[in-house]
Amino acid sequence: MRRRDFLTLLCGTAAVPSLLRPLSAQPTRAKVPRIGIIDNAPVWEYFRKTLRELGLIEGQNIRYEYRTAEGHPDRLSAAAAELARIPVDLIATFGTPASRAAKAATNSIPIVAISIGDPVRVGLVASIARPGGNVTGNTNFGPDLSPKRLQLLMEVLPNIARVAFLWNPDNASNAVILEELQVALPKLGLQLISVEVRSATEFDAALSAMMRQPPDALLMTNDPLHQLHIAKIISFQTQNRIPGMFMTRENVAAGGFMSYGTSFPELFRRGAIYAHKILQGTKPSDLPIEQPMRFELVINLKAATALGLTIPESFLLRADEVIE
Repeated sequence: MRRRDFLTLLCGTAAVPSLLRPLSAQPTRAKVPRIGIIDNAPVWEYFRKTLRELGLIEGQNIRYEYRTAEGHPDRLSAAAAELARIPVDLIATFGTPASRAAKAATNSIPIVAISIGDPVRVGLVASIARPGGNVTGNTNFGPDLSPKRLQLLMEVLPNIARVAFLWNPDNASNAVILEELQVALPKLGLQLISVEVRSATEFDAALSAMMRQPPDALLMTNDPLHQLHIAKIISFQTQNRIPGMFMTRENVAAGGFMSYGTSFPELFRRGAIYAHKILQGTKPSDLPIEQPMRFELVINLKAATALGLTIPESFLLRADEVIE
């Protein structure tokens, strides 16, 4: 064999091992986990931002699957079922209806439920400390919150007699609050007006019916459907001079009168921390439901002026935040 042919053959055989490397030895792309979210809204940015801070960057090592239901029970079920069929690696939900729809859709995919009411009473978990199953998360629920909100209203509205409660009958957590109000209001000498809205098309008729005997104040919840239409609700209250008591600062910042409750952004940030832990291998059943440790009183002075209200200085000094 000539020397030139020998060198050619030698060089060719040196390249063979890399060309014939077994498929199992080829580098593989790591699977990118997917988080399913129903009814994306601006408040979800607190969730995504926290995950980014924890190292989960969208488009790199995390993906989101979004489905729209607008709070409708049948659409919630369909959206949750679709996410389960993909399947995603985790479903993050806002509020009780979406959380219950997700639980009905899967008993294996982890679910992080954010800002739910009493998770035991609505059947999401076995207990606060030991959720069991595939659901965990956090709650906006606290002891005696409804009576506390009523007492705060009575301090700035001493002549109050009729209180309306805007709630969604399809939200089991809303029903729990209604039960609390039905017990608390008579003890305070107040009359309850139930205002039911379970779809976007019912707002006008329900609010108009309420005005046949106008209430002195209106309480509402964090129901996701109602939050989607919060601008409409606040505008109605302002036009009809009905002070509103809300659960979150965001509603007051949007023009509502007063709120007493936990921090909405914090609930979504804490939900993201739980999602991160689960994607790292922690079981949902090992993560107790987080309960709020602090409640904030927020007052909007501009809204108070529009409602024709004068807030005592002593009351303002007790507020955690006064929006002017």
